[in-house]
Amino acid sequence: MTTKILCATDGTVHSQHAVELAATLASRLGVPLAICTVNVARGGARGPLILSMDDAKVKKILDAAAGIARAANVKTVEEVSLKAREAAAAIVQYAEDNGYDHIICGTGDKHGVSRLMLGSVAADVASRAHCTVTVAR
Repeated sequence: MTTKILCATDGTVHSQHAVELAATLASRLGVPLAICTVNVARGGARGPLILSMDDAKVKKILDAAAGIARAANVKTVEEVSLKAREAAAAIVQYAEDNGYDHIICGTGDKHGVSRLMLGSVAADVASRAHCTVTVAR
């Protein structure tokens, strides 16, 4: 049974589907919903650590997603900003550390070579997670 939902978003159209699904499910079940985004860290070994987004962009992504959840009448909405080198690992670790039993994330339209080169955060989350994962399209 789902008691806490974690929804990962990066602010794209694909992840908005996940936010909408998570908000609908959390509202219907009457459970808390956390919206998270991962600010991916790049560089660092010999140069400075650079985050992929500035704080204003992270806030904009989280506020927009939380607004969707509140519009769907989700009673408890939390906004979570994570910083990590690998998005999927950060999402799964946060969910496990904080007792989430359902993760919802979106996926894009990557095929062929772009899928092999870029990978898929959703696929990585699904393969690593300790709990139910829903991938919204």
